[in-house]
Amino acid sequence: MKEFLRNQYKNLFLWCPILVSFGAGLYFSLNNEPNIWTIILSFIFGVISLVGIKKYPVLCLLSFFTLGFGYAGIYAHSKNVPFLEHDSHGIEITGKIYNLDYTDEKLRIYLDTENYGLIRISTDTDTTYNIGDIISGTGGLFQPKPSDIPDGFDFARWLYFDGISATGYIRDIKTLYTADSGVYNMRNRIRNTTKSFLTDSLILGYKNTMPIEQRKIWATNGVAHLWSISGYHTTLIMGWLFVVFYFIFRLCPKLVRRIPARIPAIICAWLGLIGYVFISGGGVATLRAFLMATLVMLAFVFGRNVISLRMATIAFLVLFTINPHFVMHAGFQLSFAAIFGILWLWQTLNPKLPTNKVLKYIWAAVLTALVASIFTLPFIMAHFGTIQIYGILGNLVFLPVFSFILMPIVIVGTILATIGFFGPLHFAHTIYDYLLKIAINIANIPMSEINVGSISNTAVIFMILGLGAIILIVNNDKFRYVISRHINLVFGGTFILIGTIMVMFTPRPVFYISNNHKLVAAVINGKLQFNKSHDSSNYFAFDTWKKSNGENANTKNTRLAKESGVYRISLPKFSVAYIQNFVPLANNISALCKDTNIKYIISYFDIKSNSDCAHKIIYGGGVIYNSGRFIPISSHRLWHNRHE
Repeated sequence: MKEFLRNQYKNLFLWCPILVSFGAGLYFSLNNEPNIWTIILSFIFGVISLVGIKKYPVLCLLSFFTLGFGYAGIYAHSKNVPFLEHDSHGIEITGKIYNLDYTDEKLRIYLDTENYGLIRISTDTDTTYNIGDIISGTGGLFQPKPSDIPDGFDFARWLYFDGISATGYIRDIKTLYTADSGVYNMRNRIRNTTKSFLTDSLILGYKNTMPIEQRKIWATNGVAHLWSISGYHTTLIMGWLFVVFYFIFRLCPKLVRRIPARIPAIICAWLGLIGYVFISGGGVATLRAFLMATLVMLAFVFGRNVISLRMATIAFLVLFTINPHFVMHAGFQLSFAAIFGILWLWQTLNPKLPTNKVLKYIWAAVLTALVASIFTLPFIMAHFGTIQIYGILGNLVFLPVFSFILMPIVIVGTILATIGFFGPLHFAHTIYDYLLKIAINIANIPMSEINVGSISNTAVIFMILGLGAIILIVNNDKFRYVISRHINLVFGGTFILIGTIMVMFTPRPVFYISNNHKLVAAVINGKLQFNKSHDSSNYFAFDTWKKSNGENANTKNTRLAKESGVYRISLPKFSVAYIQNFVPLANNISALCKDTNIKYIISYFDIKSNSDCAHKIIYGGGVIYNSGRFIPISSHRLWHNRHE
């Protein structure tokens, strides 16, 4: 055992991304805000423990966890985002545009206001605006909402760490000041000239300009990442620029005799990559990929191992230091899961490849796609509630065409379109149409996508531990038995199996309650029924609850039946009463409290009741399981608007 533990010491540092993520994830996922001294002491303990790592190496496992927890808490408390006291309509909104985001239906304007801080508002106007413009109009602002289900996507937390205090809409816009042209306004000019969602998605970094139906098709094919600028795109750009500049500098013999051609080529490629980051809008995923590329280039210049698990760990820690909330981003998790999996494949396993060059390329692509799909699967299930069965096939079919045909033509076509020649860009759209037809055929194959619903954070943690164990536990070939010689697979397989069992056998809720109690839903005969067919204040709850119940988001919103203003929902083991109006509440609350068949009472209006009925009344949002257990939604954190 001592020899086994001694072998693990060299990989202790590589456990850091997993453990600091668990610590930060614990902080972000708590239902209530921990005491500030708990946060500070956790951080101090982590720092002190790191000092003694050489003498007590095992302490680093705990220190990484507490550092992640403490640093995430300190960073959250350092944010200064104003809160909106209540939803408002018909108000005057004036501010300076600091970002623009286009979708296929509307324009999102990010506005810096004096009264409300940074806000995100939507408009359906066709008017062109520039970053730096000062605009004014009439609209409405809404408080950011917490998650619609426990362990779900917390929109309020997301906006808080982006510094945004409210979302809303604006109409009758007047431009009070027009800004001078700049790099970001160049993006607007390019967009207005090309009028191509391919340019918008692949060059300018607008994520939602593609029609939503097509986005779903690409997601089913497992290649949705192609349409959001991230590490894949920066790698392509960096690789192409490096090759071009490398051959240019090779033509200068006087220079390459003094310095290797790769050095100036790397520097020029990096400068070109900076330009691409600016043109693409400098989104979080793009900046993350740029930082990773920068570290790789520096390692290349100084002769260090360019691609290694240690380099990936350093990049992770740099990004975590910049913003610990990155660990909750789907793109961040998927990127590093794929990176660690692929590095493990080619550095540790180092599988044998066929000697034939064509077969070698195909087999390497298959193995890479397979490992990347396996390592990203827990995060895909956690964030999207689905499994793309043919994701490997989609990547093998579309990645080569995208890398070597579509994206180069889009880049050249965009440049030429700005000077009035649209031929290449039209050709790119023709190629895209053929690719879309293939994607539709793959998506229509039976069982192309499996809906697993919402899964618990605990199940995801076990799966991540399993994958981490497979990569990071060091085996010992001197051990006697085959199982003990492959202890990483034993631990990894055990953890993954536990997580899988939890996903398969964890029950689904039978009743859903929104945080503001405007919307509720019950599972009747396996399908969800709602008290409303539409609710703007809980717009995404419909789709979220359907996915949680294993239903398609396009399923019609069936209405619950009510009598005399009271919804009495009979579930298999108990009944629930829901009241949305004040008069039915006043007329029925006494009888509902005395009714032994009613286990829970939910009301849109606050209920003040005596202790005999208090155990029945639900406050806040949450879900109810068939066992009768109620799980609340976290809504009392720094990033939530509280009314206490």
